[in-house]
Amino acid sequence: MSEAVGHASGFDAVAAAAELEGAAPREVLRAALEQFDNVVLSFSGAEDVVLVDMLANMTDRVRIICLDTGRLHAETLRFLEKVRSHYGRTIEVISPDAEGVQRLVSEKGLFSFYEDGHSECCSIRKIEPLQRQLEGADAWITGQRRDQSPTRADVPPVQLDRTFSGPGASLIKFNPLADWRSADVWRYIHDHGVPYNELHDRGFVSIGCEPCTRAVAPHEHERAG
Repeated sequence: MSEAVGHASGFDAVAAAAELEGAAPREVLRAALEQFDNVVLSFSGAEDVVLVDMLANMTDRVRIICLDTGRLHAETLRFLEKVRSHYGRTIEVISPDAEGVQRLVSEKGLFSFYEDGHSECCSIRKIEPLQRQLEGADAWITGQRRDQSPTRADVPPVQLDRTFSGPGASLIKFNPLADWRSADVWRYIHDHGVPYNELHDRGFVSIGCEPCTRAVAPHEHERAG
């Protein structure tokens, strides 16, 4: 992996993914930092705070952002402040476009997703503000793991993000925990004294917006909640 910082448009994500397959998370993070200056970490859950902890000893130049959809649990908001205090890092809390939210709520009410699906609400509260924050970035870091869902079974350590890349502007996505399982995440959290959302102690595994998240039953998959 070259140590020269490059631009995403000249980066071979396929070759990098092959080179980093099976690499430890810190190696993947180091590769991202060696290649790019403008890197963003989208932070929300247990996997992401593991990455915040790893980066704390590597660099302070990665932007850490968190989407406040306006529907988060109070416990999640307290968790964000706990992470901010623990690491002494700036966490940019990003809100959705107020006019878009107001229009949706005025026209369809607060719980329209129970009737017509999550696509419109998620697009306004999550996708648009995330896309706005990733504009101009060369790369971003996620906590996605292959075992989280069938749609993530083939997640590579590095990839071209076709969802958020714009015309003439490629965005590279690094997934340092692609090979990890949930047990690996929690082993790291407990071994390193990493702060985590108190909802996890009440059976919540994958935590999103309050109306769309529940604790999982025994033997249910983590994404079932």
